[in-house]
Amino acid sequence: MDTSAEINAQLLSLRAEFSAVQPHFCTQFAGTDQNKCIIVIACTSLSNNPKAENPLYNQYEEKIRPCIDLIDSLRTLGVENDLALPKIAVIGDQSSGKSSVLEALSGVALPRGSGIVTRCPLVLRLKKLAPQKQWKGKISYRDINEELHDPTEVEKEIRKAQNAMAGEGVGISQELISLEISSPHVPDLTLIDLPGIARVAVGNQPQDIGEQIKKLIKTFIAKQESINLVVVPSNVDIATTEALRMAQEVDPDGERTLGILTKPDLVDRGTEESVVDIVRNLVIHLRKGYMIVKCRGQQDIHDNLTLASAIQKERAFFEEHEHFRVLLDENKATVPVLADKLTTELVEHINKSLPSLEEQINIKLQAATQELRKYGKEIPKAEGEKLFFLIDKIKLFNQDIMSSVAGEENLFADEIRLFTIIRIEFQKWGKILDDSALTVWRFEKQYRGRELPGFISYKTFESIVRQQVTALEEPAIEILKKVTGEFYLLSYLRFNNVGFSTFWFTWQKFCLEGAMLWKSLKLGTRQICFRRQVYRKSKVFEKTERRSSNLFHLLSDSNVFITILCFQSAGKRLSSQIPLIIQFYILQEFGDKLQNSMLQLLQEKENLNFLLQERKDAADQRQFLSGRISRLTQARLRLIKSSVV
Repeated sequence: MDTSAEINAQLLSLRAEFSAVQPHFCTQFAGTDQNKCIIVIACTSLSNNPKAENPLYNQYEEKIRPCIDLIDSLRTLGVENDLALPKIAVIGDQSSGKSSVLEALSGVALPRGSGIVTRCPLVLRLKKLAPQKQWKGKISYRDINEELHDPTEVEKEIRKAQNAMAGEGVGISQELISLEISSPHVPDLTLIDLPGIARVAVGNQPQDIGEQIKKLIKTFIAKQESINLVVVPSNVDIATTEALRMAQEVDPDGERTLGILTKPDLVDRGTEESVVDIVRNLVIHLRKGYMIVKCRGQQDIHDNLTLASAIQKERAFFEEHEHFRVLLDENKATVPVLADKLTTELVEHINKSLPSLEEQINIKLQAATQELRKYGKEIPKAEGEKLFFLIDKIKLFNQDIMSSVAGEENLFADEIRLFTIIRIEFQKWGKILDDSALTVWRFEKQYRGRELPGFISYKTFESIVRQQVTALEEPAIEILKKVTGEFYLLSYLRFNNVGFSTFWFTWQKFCLEGAMLWKSLKLGTRQICFRRQVYRKSKVFEKTERRSSNLFHLLSDSNVFITILCFQSAGKRLSSQIPLIIQFYILQEFGDKLQNSMLQLLQEKENLNFLLQERKDAADQRQFLSGRISRLTQARLRLIKSSVV
């Protein structure tokens, strides 16, 4: 059974059990979806449940928590540097009430104020504890991990982290701050709080601060793995909010977007019903719908209203409001119900994403492993080991070249065997020879002197052959260039595949030696390919003559047939001679000389450190790829071991 369906079935079966224990909750949520009722009770009531051994709590911990813990553990590994993970990203315009919503969900005070207060992406991990457990927190950024023992420390530590990464109160940073809150009074949830969208720069802020923020937000919300939580004040025209517009750009159908309306107490009299219509999804449709909440305002903070008291005050507001009361009845209002919805959405989203996530990890891991092969092993530190390191490299390279010449090379990615490419070029050469034979009649008429039709002198025949061979020289040389060029490219790739390309000076020597060898081979081949000799009757000619004896008898009164046989004989010779020269002389000699040139490097022991001097970026890239492989390998193991997958 699908994991998501299994969770829903389990929750449904628990409803009857929980109804017997706390019937007043089922009365409160009467008429709502049964599965949702159980989740609401799980998220909002467990903190008040005196029985820590409650079966519902245990089942919740077994089914819901592992999903979120799995993704959080992958994020802690740093897997999000390699691929996107399921998440809820919180966005909103400045002063939209975004921080107030997160405060209400987390139970801790977050940085507030005018202007940009969230200046780095904040990963807010909320973990519900059993009722008897104590509050604890942890903030992590860069190489700093700070344990927090009191909720009042949170705001100060976040500001400190933001100043360390984004400067003293002016700019923003893409670096993540991770804040983990464990408490009996929070839902199981992970959110990513993003900077509020600024329209104009103020004070010492960069003039393009607005564009910087939008660019940062898009990197999170554009990914299909992200659920976008858009916070909008109830007292503004929702169609004009920048946050919703950005969400619609990356999610036009509203499949991944959930709207949150804040500040319902500031709605102008007479516009309440339009707010109700928005929450009921009748204005701008979103697949995940809308919620409405009332959080602490600035006056409440001045009055030292606690977050727990603010939750009670919020419920009283909706219960007593003439227009918004109906939204409470429809389970679309208050922070506790929002917490339930977010947890439900996140868990379902994780379950849907896991198969794709596992596939992406395997693909990325394979690609990183393949890429790391190009950089090879790290250069040994000990001087005595460096020579053996170079010997191994040269040995691998020479083995690859020998295999390539023999047509038995190992292929990487989308590579094609060298002999497959050569065969295509040889087929082209055969076509050129066939086309050349068709011009015999034109030459026969052009060079005929006083001979009768059907007769041709040896001198005339020799002139025709010489001219034909001369015409074929350039096409043959062109094929030679292509074949040797392909071999040179292949040797370049093999040199790269064994990790030599990271050694700058060795790489330069290889390129220089290879280019010189290629040039000398091309010049030498031009001299041996075409000696412009006219061969008299040969074995090939005799074979062709016997095969065409019937036709010969039909044309016995004409010497034209003899001319045709001569050209066929020459064509047969050229069709096999040129490929043989290229295959057994050019490739073999080029391969041998290239291997010898590489072996000569071992004679330069005094230049060993010079030859093994790596490009500046090679060590960094090797370390980066090794880290990625380690992360992805651990991630794959966690997915395999997880009971969620």
